[in-house]
Amino acid sequence: MSTSYQVTDGVAVISLDNPPVNGLGHGTRAGVVDGLNKAQADAGVQAVVIIGSGKVFCGGADIREFGSPSAFAAPDLQSVIDALEGSSKPVVAAIHGVVMGGGLELALGCHYRVVSPGTQVALPEVNLGLVPGAGGTQRLPRVLGVETALQMITTGMSVLSDKLIKTPGQKLFDRLVDGDLLSSAIAFAKDVAAIRPLPCVRQLSVAAPAEADVFTKARADLAKTRRHLEAPQHCVDCVEAATRLDLDAGIRFEREVFVKLIASDQARALQHAFFGERAASKIPDVPADTPLRKVDKVAVIGAGTMGGGIAMCFLNAGVPVVLLEMKQEAIDRGVGIIRKNYEAQVSKGKLAQDKYEARMALLSTTLDYAAIAQADMVIEAVFEDLGVKSTVFKKLDEVMKPGAILASNTSTLDVDKIAEVTQRPGDVVGLHFFSPANVMRLLEVVRSKHTAKDVMATVMQVAKKIKKIAVVSGVCDGFIGNRMFEQYTRQAFFLVEEGATVQQVDQAAEKFGFAMGPFRVGDLAGNDIGFAIRKRRYLEKPEVRYSKVGDAICELGRFGQKVGKGWYDYEVGKREPVPSAEVQAAIDKVRADKGVTARAISDEEIVARLVLSMVNEGAHILQEGIANRASDLDMVYLSGYGFPVWRGGPMLYADMLGLPKVVETMQQFKQNPHDDAAFWEPAPLLVKLAAEGKTFN
Repeated sequence: MSTSYQVTDGVAVISLDNPPVNGLGHGTRAGVVDGLNKAQADAGVQAVVIIGSGKVFCGGADIREFGSPSAFAAPDLQSVIDALEGSSKPVVAAIHGVVMGGGLELALGCHYRVVSPGTQVALPEVNLGLVPGAGGTQRLPRVLGVETALQMITTGMSVLSDKLIKTPGQKLFDRLVDGDLLSSAIAFAKDVAAIRPLPCVRQLSVAAPAEADVFTKARADLAKTRRHLEAPQHCVDCVEAATRLDLDAGIRFEREVFVKLIASDQARALQHAFFGERAASKIPDVPADTPLRKVDKVAVIGAGTMGGGIAMCFLNAGVPVVLLEMKQEAIDRGVGIIRKNYEAQVSKGKLAQDKYEARMALLSTTLDYAAIAQADMVIEAVFEDLGVKSTVFKKLDEVMKPGAILASNTSTLDVDKIAEVTQRPGDVVGLHFFSPANVMRLLEVVRSKHTAKDVMATVMQVAKKIKKIAVVSGVCDGFIGNRMFEQYTRQAFFLVEEGATVQQVDQAAEKFGFAMGPFRVGDLAGNDIGFAIRKRRYLEKPEVRYSKVGDAICELGRFGQKVGKGWYDYEVGKREPVPSAEVQAAIDKVRADKGVTARAISDEEIVARLVLSMVNEGAHILQEGIANRASDLDMVYLSGYGFPVWRGGPMLYADMLGLPKVVETMQQFKQNPHDDAAFWEPAPLLVKLAAEGKTFN
């Protein structure tokens, strides 16, 4: 069993012992009940304390059991809570570190709760597409009030125990313990051992909310802030039920909702994202115990938008950064932008003044490569040109100390070739940050054929430190994200050439759930970037077909928001896209030159072609071994490209459509004379999985 039991001075202590977060797996649940039964049967035991071993009380369900029969095997969590609640001897939960999900529900079943300062308290099930399933939505409003409980349950956010204990009328915690938790909990248990009747959360009524329309307002707010998501709205239903029903009826209602949601596509997608993020950090041939290189100081080459954003990532994590540029005015401009970004956070109350000053104190600048020689890691963020980057890496090879990690922020270029200009190719790795680097969570870690395993292990740990979702990619043109995205934008161009409007394509993509449609993304990123890539493609891959509409727009100088015009027009100082007559005229000319008669295209076709183009390219990427697993492709798109999280990413979306259906749809797209029929030949891996009745994930 994943618990231990001992009796100290008449108090039975049940310790949860299931690392790393004392998850409530079957063994832990059974251990709690067994310990409780021992305590009940022992006349020398006056009270019971439940405590977590290690650094936390309990992080909730054991994620290793998700989807397995043992997750619901007897005793289930509700049975454990019933046993705690029905104990004839007082049960005290001694809480520290973290109490989340089922762990909080377990604590709410105890008669008393004492807590250490700084403990994180949460019911995060909503972020997995669920509602709490063991009475959390019914008991939390009874101890914290409707408003606080509703906020916590619908967002899944964690709140510190220090703050909650100051909530007026709170009955969640009986005592804040600033000292040794176990000895204090035992002393508290002895103090309350003789008190009868035993207090119980089920006996508490739910105080009426201060505002009569609190639930209506919550639903309206969530419809805006958590658009498309089902679970937050159901959380409101459950909390509202707590105000209308007795506890047992409320728990039955909550359970019905939980059972409905756990079988939903959204729950599957959100849980896929949860597990996929954790899986992405694991590299199959790099052992978990691989020794790490020290990274205590970082150098960044290039003080432009990308270089400055990368520097901020490390400054935010408390890592000293030296920023190198060729000219002082470039440094001054870059540092000015960093200051402006931080000052904006300070003015909005998101960053304390002293923390801003501490971060800036970690930043130094230089015009001399010799000044960065002792950095543990250097990240190059210069112009996206192989010749320029090769020159930089030759210089780094000359000056950097032995063992320093040499990283390139390239978004498309061959990291093998970059590594090979040095005498230490094993130290070279690609770290593709996404713009703005200090905001975007995705980091593509590009592993060249030379990159040493300890370099890979180190950069994955560094990514975690700077709070990035790191996904490993092999070397290919565009890596994972941009390689798949190229097919997405290529389809967008074909769609407008064939008859859709720019606005229709964007609106269909956004209705599907993308944060922005492909043309709005192009205008934001700069259409000239894709234009340059296409011109390179025309030379390297003349067999690949492209619509000329993208080139036509760029030839008009319509490079996007930065010049006030792209696929849309933009008013000075505004970002709202305005349909452009000039763009439509350019599209009409491309159609006329090619002899294309515009046709009506449905939103369904638009979405299918946009998304399945990524799926087919993703299947090729997997087959080539560029990515380790299908979920890695999904993590790239969920964290870096605005794919709707509640759909789980393009590869999971294909799984949920059914791969035979995906293959059939692609075969239909092959018949379109205006598209690239060769591209729509389903990837061999896709065909194989469909034929075998399997999925990507």
